[in-house]
Amino acid sequence: MASYFSSVPDEASAIGLLLQAAALVPTTHYLAAALIFLLVFLYNFLELHFLGDFLRGFRGDPVVLTFDPASRIYQGVVSMCRILHGRYLATPWLASPHFQTVFLSFFGRPPSVVYRRQLFSVQDGGTVALDWLLASDVAGGASDTDKVISRDDTTPIVVVVPGLTSDSFSSYVKHVAYTMAKHGWNVVVSNHRGLGGISITSDCFYNAGWTEDFREVVNYLHYEYWRAPLFAVGTSIGANILVKYLGEDGENTPIAGAVSVCSPWDLVVCDRFISRKLVQRFYDKALTIGLKGYAQLHQPILTRLANWEGIKKSRSVRDFDSHATCHVGKYETVDTYYRCCSSVSFIGNVAVPLLCISSLDDPVCTREAIPWDECRANQNIVLATTTHGGHLAYFEGLTAQSLWWVGAVREFLNVLHSSEFMHGQIKTPNHGLHCSLESAIDKGPYVNIMEDGMVAAMASEGPDHRTKEELHDDVLCHVDEPEDETVLTDESLLGTDNDMDNNGSEPVDSVQEIEAESITKTIHDVTAPVKRSINQLLQHYDISMWLLAYIAIITTWPLLGSALSIVFKRKLRGVLPASWLRR
Repeated sequence: MASYFSSVPDEASAIGLLLQAAALVPTTHYLAAALIFLLVFLYNFLELHFLGDFLRGFRGDPVVLTFDPASRIYQGVVSMCRILHGRYLATPWLASPHFQTVFLSFFGRPPSVVYRRQLFSVQDGGTVALDWLLASDVAGGASDTDKVISRDDTTPIVVVVPGLTSDSFSSYVKHVAYTMAKHGWNVVVSNHRGLGGISITSDCFYNAGWTEDFREVVNYLHYEYWRAPLFAVGTSIGANILVKYLGEDGENTPIAGAVSVCSPWDLVVCDRFISRKLVQRFYDKALTIGLKGYAQLHQPILTRLANWEGIKKSRSVRDFDSHATCHVGKYETVDTYYRCCSSVSFIGNVAVPLLCISSLDDPVCTREAIPWDECRANQNIVLATTTHGGHLAYFEGLTAQSLWWVGAVREFLNVLHSSEFMHGQIKTPNHGLHCSLESAIDKGPYVNIMEDGMVAAMASEGPDHRTKEELHDDVLCHVDEPEDETVLTDESLLGTDNDMDNNGSEPVDSVQEIEAESITKTIHDVTAPVKRSINQLLQHYDISMWLLAYIAIITTWPLLGSALSIVFKRKLRGVLPASWLRR
């Protein structure tokens, strides 16, 4: 017991001596140690790699390519791409995936572009804004705002699909659009529904797996500009939509080649990842704010179709999908929606040359979701991964004026376009006819969108008073109506009857007048689109006019015969026997 009590003062004296020694250390040393600890914490928390780049002599990290050894796409296309066989070095003062991603969102340093807007109506009544940037718009000379693409133009077209809540005015979209147009390509940005300043015009919204709008846009472009090779570039959620579409359609797509950039691949895995760490939760909050802003723009429709109170209280992307996407898209649960819309399940059926670019330090689309084995098993796919790059950023150079992935996309598509490995395009007349002839959009197909968001008409209307349908068909389809063609309207037919009555013919029964009026109106409604279709067929397929006339008479005779019998009965009443008229 005595020894125990004697040890207590010894312990107290040891602690006291330790405190006395600590007090002798200068305060500046403690501040320096705290600063070093903070720097080490932030270096790891922000995933900085400046020291690693410095130790490697700022040479960058090599691009890792994953592909099937027997892939003809790699041997004939990717093997000739210098950028994909080089290294990527991030801008030194942006040596963090978070710095790069945030800098892209708030600054981005995009080039100045002026789009031409085309409003496109899809089958369910929805509206998609197609923003065009032609090669001639960035050629250096004066831009001809009245110029439209000829149907016989062979200039390749690349369709860009933006990411979640992004549109054609996002920095990275401007980068890729300007670069491709500068190298002689025509670019069209297919904005998602409700984005790009366009209202929702149907009870359908886009989501991570909604491929119908992109499918209709692609089929329309292929039908309209059938001689121009068609390519596609998808970014983030747009990349998921693109790959899913390619897998769904397989060989039956007019896309000649495609590039996927920073795709989430597996939405279930990305959902778990984005809510796992503290830094990822900041991105989750930022994306949720963007989605809620998108919902606020279309509140009247979402109030009717979804749980609006739940949308307002959403604190994560998963919450928003639970209260909005699942309600509108008719998904039972959020995980059901994620599993159904993940493009990883469709990779095996991709039949188009596809380059996939992903960053291993992507703070939004985790490396855990990258389908290495699935890409290796498909000979049409080459997967390019980089150690750094962030989400859609990939800034390079001391001034961070350019994005590395944009150059890689441009080089890959150029090599693919000049090779024999482009996917063979197919004819898609059904979708094209619907989109060009039955579109209800009538707001001037092409307008100029200035840098400040102002919208200006591309060309003034002529002195002739054309109908909305004629204007839409003339500009979208470039179909010239024959000058000697006349359209019989309801008024012209009825006017002829009135003249006959005034010249002495017997008055027509009111019931017969109503029947004749309704039938002639039906004839006009049926023959108007048929006539426009015939004009397109004549120009596109060079079919004989007499053959088409024969087909038209045979198919419309039951309706036409009934109308003629009613119209001419009253005119021939004084000439033919009464027994004939009663038949």
